[in-house]
Amino acid sequence: MENREIVYTDDLFEKLDDSEKNSEFIAVESKTFLKDAWDRFKKNKIALAGLIFLVVMVILVIFVPLLSPYSYEEQNMSLRNAMPSLAHPFGTDQLGRDILVRVMYGGRISLAIGFATALINLVIGIVYGGVSGYVGGKVDMVMMGIIDIIYAVPTLLYVVLILMIFGNSIPSMMLAICLTSWIQMARQVRTQVMSLKEMEFSLAAKVLGASNLRILIKHLIINALGPIIVCLTMMVPSAIFTESFLSFVGIGLDLSIPSWGTLANDCRNVIFTYPIQIVWIVVIMCLTILSLNFVGDGLGEALENKR
Repeated sequence: MENREIVYTDDLFEKLDDSEKNSEFIAVESKTFLKDAWDRFKKNKIALAGLIFLVVMVILVIFVPLLSPYSYEEQNMSLRNAMPSLAHPFGTDQLGRDILVRVMYGGRISLAIGFATALINLVIGIVYGGVSGYVGGKVDMVMMGIIDIIYAVPTLLYVVLILMIFGNSIPSMMLAICLTSWIQMARQVRTQVMSLKEMEFSLAAKVLGASNLRILIKHLIINALGPIIVCLTMMVPSAIFTESFLSFVGIGLDLSIPSWGTLANDCRNVIFTYPIQIVWIVVIMCLTILSLNFVGDGLGEALENKR
């Protein structure tokens, strides 16, 4: 059988124009981790509304006490227990003080305690949980045993003891809240680190000679930021509620410090005669806590597929 050699010449090929060359090209937008997470977060309308409310709330608690003609402690006995008006949108309390200014000023204290204690818990939890999860073995057993011992004692007992020893101040309140609330963060970090340290990228970094500290921080903690951030956002409303509840029942902050809890405590005497005074505080505090929870849920969904 005769084999014929095929000769390829230019007339056998037809050139394509630019439109035909790109007819099957599919363009995909390049996104970073944060950009992709933000796009996912924006699709959750409830979480986005919660974030907007928090931003507005932070602006109000900063600027309302600064721009208002009234101070949070200024008294006007001729306007005691006044109903809401243009001059006093939230009315006045039993000493003639503007409730709007006091609620916003108290928001500074409550939000500051919430965010500050959450950041302290973040640092302690990452260090403690990271070391426990990465080292493992007997070290992990001892460190988790310490956590079990601390967690066995009721949290309220720690709080009351700290406040009795150090007084009803903001630092002592933060210390009392942080004394046990960091445990949740530590357990979350430990779980993530133990899971990630067995993955290929972590083992490859170890083979290439990376130090344990570098592996823990750059490869494990960074890749566990999703669950850590979600846990962090859940700690803020918990701290705000704890402070407000303790101050409301009289064992929290000193009554001279205008937090949401102490303001609610001030209204206990007029709760049946002028209930609207405590309604403002409860509504704003509940909306803030709900918004923080919505943001936490939204971050959980946004970061879930990127873990």
